[in-house]
Parts: sequence; structure tokens; C-alpha cells
Amino acid sequence: MINKGSDNKQQDSGRQPRDAGLQSFTLVKYFSFTALGAILIFTMILSWIISNNAKDVMLKQSEDYSLLLAGNLNQQVFRRFVLPAVVRYGRIALRNPDQFGYLDKIVSEIIQGLAIDSVTIYDSKENVISYSTLPEMVGKRDKGGIEYEKALRGAANSRFIYSGTMWSLLSADPQISCQLQTFIPFRQVKESGEAGDAIMGVIEIAKDLSRDYTAILKLQGRIMIVSAVVMLVLFLVLRSIVSRAGDILERRMVERLTLKEQLDKNERLTHLGTMVATVSHEIKSPLGIVRSTAEILKKRIEKVAPGNENLAQIIVDETRRLNTIVTEFLDFARPQQPKLKSCDLQQILNRAVNFTSSMAEKQGVEIETIYAGEAIIREVDEDMLYRAFLNIILNGIQVMAEGGRLLAETSESDEGQALISFRDNGPGMSEEIAAQVFEPFFTNKSKGTGLGLAIAKNIVEEHGGDIKVESQAQEGTEFVIILP
Repeated sequence: MINKGSDNKQQDSGRQPRDAGLQSFTLVKYFSFTALGAILIFTMILSWIISNNAKDVMLKQSEDYSLLLAGNLNQQVFRRFVLPAVVRYGRIALRNPDQFGYLDKIVSEIIQGLAIDSVTIYDSKENVISYSTLPEMVGKRDKGGIEYEKALRGAANSRFIYSGTMWSLLSADPQISCQLQTFIPFRQVKESGEAGDAIMGVIEIAKDLSRDYTAILKLQGRIMIVSAVVMLVLFLVLRSIVSRAGDILERRMVERLTLKEQLDKNERLTHLGTMVATVSHEIKSPLGIVRSTAEILKKRIEKVAPGNENLAQIIVDETRRLNTIVTEFLDFARPQQPKLKSCDLQQILNRAVNFTSSMAEKQGVEIETIYAGEAIIREVDEDMLYRAFLNIILNGIQVMAEGGRLLAETSESDEGQALISFRDNGPGMSEEIAAQVFEPFFTNKSKGTGLGLAIAKNIVEEHGGDIKVESQAQEGTEFVIILP
């Protein structure tokens, strides 16, 4: 059944602020996730910095240890080899196998058990290796590099030679190595134990740190993995919180916007109702006078000019139609409070069916009724509910312009609710129109106010009930009134 049309402009205007509100929450989610992603990236960078700092600290400790060992080696070699060799041989000559062997013995005793790869002594006059625990290195030139030059100038220094990174651990055969080379000036030692100013050469101590370096890389990898896992968990937790908060806020925004739209709509309807009530009231009195005058005029014409009384009847019919329209406006603008009393719903429905039967017969509409076996008694306002039934039946008759069938049926649900359904086999309507049929002034008929179903809905809701519509194009429509 159809008695309403659409007002898309109002819907579009109401939809725009809602869409804008939802879009703002979508942007909040977007920026929240962006911020969490940025936190994850910066945390990874911070973890990398921390792990690198740990690596530098461990390497610095190894360097300090090597410098300390080199200083001790300087003391031991000078006291146990240089001084005795000068006294015994008159000068230092490492080409002498006895001196070389004696020095090698002393150095081997000093570094025994200290995980030192090699000890090398460079000449002070030229960059040549005078002694090394690696025999193949003795006599080679230009192996000291910049570090040798710095040590000759009195500055102890170190260099790391390493290969492989944290990602090398992922390979099946990781090639990881690290060697620390420490260079210190080989100085004379005073009787007090302090180092003198004279530099006799350069001592290089090479230490293999591959195991420590591998451990550092593994630590670095663990820090990165743990940080990534922690941040991922934190990210997922925060994402869940933000998502849930966004859903809650979005739902509240939708509710708030819906409420605002409803309040705006009610406010517009209130103003419109006030205006309609005022105008209708002003029209109703003179309209009654016009109708009464037309009826009197009809009677006089019948006597004076028989056969022309149909002109006066047209005035009477039109004033009657206008009076019906004005009454609908007043009913909508000034809804009544129901005066409840015990009534049989089936008797009220039967009264409405009997009243409309003549109109239905003229239009070729057959009205059938199926009543529950027993009376359905409820506390209702009989006149108001009769008006609701009447509006729905009239609506069904009007939409079946070429005739049809209208079935009115009463029943009670298992929960004790009273159900009154009106089902026709008319043209039906689309979902869009069905969603708006109860909107005031919504009509697609050439004649009509679009208030019939809106008034019926108001009456049902005043009784604490509900009214629903189901319809499909070309398959008819069903209205169901549910009363508690």
C-alpha cells in the first residue's frame, strides 16, 4: 500500500553532517595508526642505537684491557730483556739469535694464557718489524700504518679489523671475525717505574675478538627482535584500543547525529503543526458555513430550477473533501491523549471495515477479514484506534485503483501481543519508499495530504505499540500493528 512520496533533499542535508562526523573519526584512526607506526620505527632505531652503544662499550673495554696489557709488556720487556741485553751484549741486536730467542721466551711467558694472537715490535727508525711472535712477519716493512706513526709520536691507539654484521648470523655459514690491534710507544722505564720520554720502538698487540664480536651481534639481534616483538604487541594493543574507542565514539556520534536530526525534525514539525493548526482552525469555520449555505442553496434550486441542483452538490462534495483534509491536519497538529478503556479490537476493526465497504465495492476492491476465535480485549482509545484502522484500509483501497483484494486479520502472539495485519495485492512499493511511508506529508498521490499513515503511526505509538510495513514492487504490501 502506498500513500507517500519522498523528500530526498532533506535526507541528503541530514546525511552530510553525519558523513562529516564519521569522516572525522576515520581521520582520528588514520593519524593514530600513523603515530603508532612512527613509534615502532623510532623504537627500532633506538634499539639499534642502544645495541650499537653496547657493542662500542664492550669493544672499548677490550681496548682498555689491551692497552693495560701493552703497558705491562713494555715494563717487563724493558726490565727483563733490554737492560740485561745491554749489560751483556752492549747493545740491542734482535738479529742475534740468542737475543731474539731470549726476548721471545720473555714475551711468551708474559702473554701465556691471555688469549693474545700476536705481539709485534716495530723499529723506531723505520716501519719494519724487528720482532713478532709470528716468525713469518719478522722483517716485513710498512705494516704499521697510521697507527704506527701515532705511536712513534707518543700516542697509544688501537684499530679494529672486523667483518660480518648482525644479518650475517642468518646465513648458514656466517663469516664473522674481529681483531683488535693496539699500538703503544715502546718507552724506556725509569727506576721509579714510570715511563721515560725516549721511545725505542712501537709495540703492537693483536687480539682475536671474534667470539666477543659474535656475542655482541647476537645480543644486538636479540635486542632488535625483543624490541620489535614488544612494540608489535604494544602496537596491536593500542590499535585494538584505538579501534574500539573509535567504534564507540563513532557509534555515539551516529546516535548523537541521529538524535539531533530527530530533534531538528521534531522542531520543524512542531512549528509546522502550529501553523497548520492555526490555518486549519481559521478555515474550518467558514468552510462549514459554505457547506451549510450550499446545502440550503441546493434545496432551493430543486424547487426553482429542477435539474440544476448538481451544481450546488459539487460545492457540498468539495467542501466535505476539504473538511476531511482540514480534519487530518488538525489531528496531526494536535494529537490527542488516548482515553483508555477495555475494548474488543476485532469489533473496532469490523466497524472500520463496514464503514469502508461501500467505497471498496465501488472501486472493485474485495475486503476479507479473518478474526481470532476469541475476543481480543485491550485497554485502548476506541475512536483513536478506529481512526488508525480506517486510515490504513482507505490507503489500501486507494492504491488498488483497478480493483484487488484486501485481507484484514487479527491474532495474538505467543508473548501475548495483539497483531492486526492488513495485506493487499496492489502494486507494492520499493524499499526506499517503504522506509518513508510513515513520514508526514510524504505522498505520491495526486490527491491526499500524506498524513494518513503518519497519524496511524502516532496513534499506535500513543498506545505503546508499533507498526511495521513489508512490501515488494508488484507483489503487494502488508502493514502489521502490534499492541502490547
